[in-house]
Amino acid sequence: MAQVNEIYQQTLKHLLAPVEPFLEDDSVSEVMINGWNDIYIERAGKLEHVDARFEDEAALFAAMRNVAQYVGKRLVPENPSIEARLPDGSRVHIIQPPAARQGMSVAIRKFSKNRLDLPALVEKNSLSEEAAEFLGICMMLAKNIIVSGGTGSGKTTLLNCLSTMIPETERILVLEDSSELQLQQDHVLSFEVQAPDRQGRGGISIRDLFRASLRMRPDRILVGECRGAEALDMIQAMTSGHSGSLSTLHANTPRDSLGRLETMALMANVGLPLFALRSQVASAVELIVQIARFHDGSRRITYISEVLGLSDDGDYRVQDLYRFRASSQSSALQVTGALEWTGIQPSFKTAPFFGGLSDRISLTRPLWAEQEVSP
Repeated sequence: MAQVNEIYQQTLKHLLAPVEPFLEDDSVSEVMINGWNDIYIERAGKLEHVDARFEDEAALFAAMRNVAQYVGKRLVPENPSIEARLPDGSRVHIIQPPAARQGMSVAIRKFSKNRLDLPALVEKNSLSEEAAEFLGICMMLAKNIIVSGGTGSGKTTLLNCLSTMIPETERILVLEDSSELQLQQDHVLSFEVQAPDRQGRGGISIRDLFRASLRMRPDRILVGECRGAEALDMIQAMTSGHSGSLSTLHANTPRDSLGRLETMALMANVGLPLFALRSQVASAVELIVQIARFHDGSRRITYISEVLGLSDDGDYRVQDLYRFRASSQSSALQVTGALEWTGIQPSFKTAPFFGGLSDRISLTRPLWAEQEVSP
């Protein structure tokens, strides 16, 4: 089996030869193929057009057919959009003509060879050292956290970094459409969506995986990205004892992310009254970490916000604990600034002392309330 896999990888490497140098270049984060003769890359958060091309459309099709086969999928007209991955874990999304009018379009989000953690984000100026300590404590307190951001903002990378703070003693289940997360713990079970065959047999959706995962004694459930009705299953799991859950979604602000989660949950068509659904969302999600990509290519955490429940009018109540403030020296070439504490303490300000985590507190001591702990 190992020999067959090696032969397959060598074949795929040959088929992807026009973009192989960029796949091997650690400074390149994404390769975008806009037809066989039009290729861009992303380096340091910025796009570059490169002088590379496939021999023709047929050569690109052959390469992508092999990529799809690696994850058991078929590149056929009835599947115009396919998610796959390369042997190293890099994510591949393929859109075929006629949906892609300029020819087959491919986006390859590269698998990072470096194991990232929260200190690494501090070094990259994506996060302050103080906020990293706060998030680390929240992970150990098993808070339910949503990572929110736009496309290409670094949500999956941030989720990977947060996951490094999950204790080794816990059993972690990871559910994804296409496997991307790179957890470093030993006790990790990874599950991936499978499409049905041509007769409609054998498929399993993210909702199916989520329901099955609840019966497998998880300590933590990580959903790579919430995109649809599975949001309701995740919300209900969060409110029924499965604390410490993590997921990502597309939204531009912490408050927008709650609305987005609500909209996706409504796709489940269970007839739940809107106020009841909002109550569940507000009860399930405890923290939202917002990340953004700036015009200079940098990726930074812009908000760490706590969800406090619903107001008397039925609206979400969100308070910002950390907020990014751009400095006056920011320019079109470089954004400067810092992620600063807003001066607001979280509602769980005594939790680290009850949870035996007081020795982990150094930089964030003003956020907590040791004096309120009863003797």
